[in-house]
Amino acid sequence: MKMSAAEICQVLKEGELEKRSDNLLQFWKRKTCVLTTDSLNIYPDTQKRSKGKELKLQSIKKVDCVERTGKFVYFTIVTTDNKEIDFRCSGEENCWNAVITMALIDYQNRKAIQDFKTRQDNESASPGQQERRMARAP
Repeated sequence: MKMSAAEICQVLKEGELEKRSDNLLQFWKRKTCVLTTDSLNIYPDTQKRSKGKELKLQSIKKVDCVERTGKFVYFTIVTTDNKEIDFRCSGEENCWNAVITMALIDYQNRKAIQDFKTRQDNESASPGQQERRMARAP
């Protein structure tokens, strides 16, 4: 499954999100985030001038621990190496956790289809495989 550059870089959501710092005091820091069809980009400033961090969807296992309290919605992104990254967003706006979850599901579905097609192509490329399937057919 080949995708064009426009499809790969399509922006799904852009805006502010707060990330809990990893230091001892665990302050909430406001970040500018851009969610695309293949990654979540996190920038420390609103102008996106400084180098941000890119969290690829392939490295995200799940979006977990969603909790709504008064003003904020809190959620955790769990990576494939079991690292947890805590976020919160304003409850009034469209919640980031739902958009990230849907992007992750879409990415995993596209990857599963691509893997299936690759497996089918590999099976059809080997002639012995076709003969074995025919021998089993009723």
